[in-house]
Amino acid sequence: MSESLLEVKGLKKIFPLKTGLFSRVRGHVCAVDGVHFTLARGESLGLVGESGCGKTTLGRSILRLIEPSEGEIRFEGKNILNLDQQELRSLRKEMQIIFQDPFSSLNPRMTVSGLIGEGLKNHFPEGSSGRRGRIVMMMEKVGLRPEQIDRYPHEFSGGQRQRIGIARALALNPKLVVCDEPVSALDVSIQAQVINLLVNLQKEFQLSYIFIAHDLNVVEHISDRVAVMYLGRIVELADHRDLYSAPKHPYTKALLSAVPIPNPKLKKKRILLQGEIPSPINLPKGCRFASRCSQRISLCETHEPELRDLGKEHWVACNLY
Repeated sequence: MSESLLEVKGLKKIFPLKTGLFSRVRGHVCAVDGVHFTLARGESLGLVGESGCGKTTLGRSILRLIEPSEGEIRFEGKNILNLDQQELRSLRKEMQIIFQDPFSSLNPRMTVSGLIGEGLKNHFPEGSSGRRGRIVMMMEKVGLRPEQIDRYPHEFSGGQRQRIGIARALALNPKLVVCDEPVSALDVSIQAQVINLLVNLQKEFQLSYIFIAHDLNVVEHISDRVAVMYLGRIVELADHRDLYSAPKHPYTKALLSAVPIPNPKLKKKRILLQGEIPSPINLPKGCRFASRCSQRISLCETHEPELRDLGKEHWVACNLY
């Protein structure tokens, strides 16, 4: 693997639960709990899991859009949690995000020129003619026409609005882009176009992606490695070929069994999870997946497994191994 661009060690994000007139804290939710992984230059890491497992919180914590509670986030060897506001501001152009909803993430009062050029204006205070040339270039890169530069978001389709969001994220020539479910709000026919666009842009600009999604077929297409999250922790991390062909964790197996096969003649055995999802406010002492796992053993009730390398960089957090 090439040189690491990003290293995350022991990252945690804890949210206090407040109630009553005086907002007293009655508990805590650990949305991200001790996450470790690395991301190489030019690599795509897919991040999958059920709703509420902490994927988006993890992505936003890495960018410090949400302040982490504990851990380290090293970008090009520098721990960004130690940076002050001025240092963090200068780092923003290196780390960008593509949001899930292409409509609510765009200011309806700003034109395409203002949306894409806002970051350029803040980080590269060059002449307006130079900025406009960069904006036009980015529009063409994402498949928009230059004559659309003075239009507003409501004048575009959902797929076109997401292209504006992509152009805005890439305008500053970042090294890392967090893609927070960038195609989940789009029609299926448009999803493939946007995914292919992201793949082409990654090759052209040598980008590293953290790609958050529910659709496992999309993640397989765009990712080099895939991390599976469950209740705030990564339970399996492997090369996408190894993970899809030979999943190890029972939760990963259940997720993959639900992926539809585009062939009506082929049948797949569906793994239906039983039991209740533990409350994130009161997590069990042992394995978090034990209450839903058909392969649980007695050790799972008392021991929370750590990620172990089973060989070939295939990491699994399961007491069966």
